[in-house]
Amino acid sequence: MSQLLNYLRQQQPAMVEMLAQWVNQDSPTYHKAAVDTMGQVMAHAFVEAGGTLTAIHRQPELGDHYTITYGQDDRQILVLCHFDTVWPLGEAQKRPFAIENGLGKGPGVYDMKAGTLNGLFALKAIQRLGLQPQHKLVFLLTSDEEIGSPTSRELIEAEARRSRYCLVLEGSRNGPLTTWRKGVGRFDLEITGVAAHAGVDPEKGVSAVEELARQIQILHGLTDLGRGVTVNVGVVTGGERPNIIAPSARAEVDLRVVTRADGEALTEKILGLQPQLPGSQIQVTGGINRWPFEETPGGLALFEKAQAIARELGFEVDKIGSGGGSDGNFTSALGVPTLDGLGALGYGAHALSEYVVLDALPLRAALVAELMVRLK
Repeated sequence: MSQLLNYLRQQQPAMVEMLAQWVNQDSPTYHKAAVDTMGQVMAHAFVEAGGTLTAIHRQPELGDHYTITYGQDDRQILVLCHFDTVWPLGEAQKRPFAIENGLGKGPGVYDMKAGTLNGLFALKAIQRLGLQPQHKLVFLLTSDEEIGSPTSRELIEAEARRSRYCLVLEGSRNGPLTTWRKGVGRFDLEITGVAAHAGVDPEKGVSAVEELARQIQILHGLTDLGRGVTVNVGVVTGGERPNIIAPSARAEVDLRVVTRADGEALTEKILGLQPQLPGSQIQVTGGINRWPFEETPGGLALFEKAQAIARELGFEVDKIGSGGGSDGNFTSALGVPTLDGLGALGYGAHALSEYVVLDALPLRAALVAELMVRLK
């Protein structure tokens, strides 16, 4: 048995105990005090495990970010973790960490506190066993991934440009590692019409709601499931009262694409939408937030290395793609070989049913640790 796996199996009770503490600490993205407390707890744990806290990236409104390093080599492996969750303040008190039939449950347990825990214990195992990774390890603990990483993106990209590889500790649905993710775009449509009395002189009005309805048909017509392109108008508002021709309406649009080429083409089409009703006006803003994390030779080679290590550890991993984005999209778009889904085995991100498989924690942590040690 791998000495790393043997050590981590012995650490499983400690892993579960720490996971319970982390899950029972709320860390909603928009609550700075709570998410900062979580970040401080995690950063302290990484330092106790042997890492060096090299920077705290202070933020005025959202949570702070932390850089933890281990080793001195000029070459580095970037390890991405986030500690914010989608759950509101008080959720952990309502649904504290619980164990049911070998599954760990609670808010944020899968997305992605258990993944960060795996990174922590991978580092701890390497340090305690006196192993020497061939690259400096750079852990970024960030606080705003769940809202698109608006304040951490620049930090992630800066570290990615200095990195040979990137390991992303998002969870794994039923075991596979993630070798590609769709790119994500967000757009806002603002429609301006002309108000009029709906019964007395409707011909003098121009309905912003009708204009929006026509635009929705155009937008949804851009979906091409065969190419992995989806366009979804998910939020709409408009009008003032039933007896008034609506003077305004708005919509929020989600775009998902597999390739950069589709992202560029669809962005141009969406930003170029034209009014369909005479007298109406349309303003479109937005763009691609996360460019596609495309499968590349470097990324596939990284996956094959992980697959071979997993077999040595006694389990199989396959590869999979995802329609959801992660911070790995940023690193992959810069050409850095990136492997995602290295976190906990589980399911149910953002759902009340969210869980992780507790007996798999040492296995997944050992896989991460072995990659850190063996990558050249």
